[in-house]
Amino acid sequence: MSVRSVFPILVMTLLILSSCQRNVSDPKPRSTSSNLILPLGASRVEGNRPEYESFRYELWKDLIDNGWDFDFIGTRSDDATYPTFQGHSFDVDHEGRGGWTSGQILAGLPDWLNQMGAPDVVLFSSPGGNDALEGMPFDNAVTNVNAIIDLIQNANPNVTILIEQMAPGATDLMTGDLASFFDRMHQEVLMIASGQSDASSRVIAVDMFTGFTDDLLADDVHYNEAGAAFIADRYYTAIEGLLESE
Repeated sequence: MSVRSVFPILVMTLLILSSCQRNVSDPKPRSTSSNLILPLGASRVEGNRPEYESFRYELWKDLIDNGWDFDFIGTRSDDATYPTFQGHSFDVDHEGRGGWTSGQILAGLPDWLNQMGAPDVVLFSSPGGNDALEGMPFDNAVTNVNAIIDLIQNANPNVTILIEQMAPGATDLMTGDLASFFDRMHQEVLMIASGQSDASSRVIAVDMFTGFTDDLLADDVHYNEAGAAFIADRYYTAIEGLLESE
């Protein structure tokens, strides 16, 4: 084969490799939807099918079923398999990171917001949940949660943040310091919601613990399908009056 014939092949090979590298490293294109929804948190957001579920799929179905224009955003993508619904494929984007504490989420959030852009609505799941499981100080978790909200509001002064009064873990687990942490955080979330809301940005507490029982869990802390639907229904009830129509 001559040098003249080899050269175009080499050029095409380099172009293909260069294209592949850009596809791997480039951030996801920013959405133009009128309702950018950021699911934010740890493993209860991320899910881990088939071991346990995220609420995101059930909420996505609720939103599709009621005709909303929306887009889940986040730098993470779910690689589990989900059935299509009404001809749509599940929107897999999210910002859930299993095992992460409030401090880790706070540290990562500026870069995530820079990559994906500012959300219109944030679903702030189980604030401080992993702090509690790891026996970390309650006051530090509260400080971090407030700082997370500050960052989001700085990115979009008109954002609405739904913050969970988080669902409990299994009854056998919810004793002593862990139970105390959850109970204190339920009350603290109400104060955070009141204190962080202003004329342009609402922070709304969503009760995920009342009526939540052990049969909604796949293990000590994660949702099964029924639990995911329970949480999704609570979110949908709170969110439907906040979204913009097309």
